[in-house]
Amino acid sequence: MRLVKPYVTAKTLKMIYYSYFHSIMTYGLILWGNSLDSIKIFRLQKKIIRIMVGCRSRDSCRKLFLNLEILPLPSQYILSLLLFMIRNKNRFQVNSEIHQINTRQHANLHQPSVNVTKYQKGSTLYRC
Repeated sequence: MRLVKPYVTAKTLKMIYYSYFHSIMTYGLILWGNSLDSIKIFRLQKKIIRIMVGCRSRDSCRKLFLNLEILPLPSQYILSLLLFMIRNKNRFQVNSEIHQINTRQHANLHQPSVNVTKYQKGSTLYRC
């Protein structure tokens, strides 16, 4: 990125970001986005954003993400989970399908109760 930055426009830099880094970062994100190692990828994303804009390594990236209209990794993870849920909503049960009691949560998705912490913190992909 540093090598091509002096020769290309900001729009081209953003296109390079999406083609090289973003495509790799989002591959399988709903499976690994909640892991402890995701912070390393987030730091790498912030480093790339700083290089694109030309900021120092200690500058905040919050406004840089907004200006470039790029989602940070945690937001991209949430978006990926929401899109998965919308695309596969027929795989999940609603509380009204489990019981006939008319409660405030009758239209919410039913979350099965489990005891294993890793299962609870993992993606919803395998809870079907």
